[in-house]
Amino acid sequence: MIFGRSERGKPPVEPVTLKILVAGGFGVGKTTLVGAVSEIKPLRTEELLTEAGRPVDDTTGVEGKNTTTVAMDFGRITLREDLVLYLFGTPGQDRFWFLWDELATGALGAVVLADTRRLEDSFAAVDYFERRSIPFLVGVNCFDGADRYPSQSVRAALDLDPNVPLVLCDARDRESVKDVLIGVVQHAMAYAADRRAAVTT
Repeated sequence: MIFGRSERGKPPVEPVTLKILVAGGFGVGKTTLVGAVSEIKPLRTEELLTEAGRPVDDTTGVEGKNTTTVAMDFGRITLREDLVLYLFGTPGQDRFWFLWDELATGALGAVVLADTRRLEDSFAAVDYFERRSIPFLVGVNCFDGADRYPSQSVRAALDLDPNVPLVLCDARDRESVKDVLIGVVQHAMAYAADRRAAVTT
């Protein structure tokens, strides 16, 4: 399908566009996830790590990483003819968190990407979305060589509410990422419906 066109004989479909954030700690795979699934060339704002940043950039567990996102990653994926997701990857380092409020404006929901080798790096993102009542899903990025843990163990370690979805994924794999994005859209829509129902009762 060519974006913006419909089947022959049918009028063009005006797609619904939804904004999804991809958040998490430094080096957890946010840029990789956006790039794996985007149907356009992703916008990236990566810069090389420098010696000056060593005191504030904790590369423990990701020693091979030599770049960092300083503003955002941006990509787009058409899930259906009538549904397009705009993906905004947040910067993972503490000193760039002031950008999160701007990126979160108008977001339907978020993916918090987690690495079992450094789960503590996910706490800030989980707390951010909980405090702002933005529905989110936790995607555990299964890195090569990382220990695998049962979902319930990861859920307990992150102290997640029972209604927060948690899924295993591979940020490099398009189909795996699509499943994550479908999951967060479904969760966000159910969350919105529950809130509307609570207001009307």
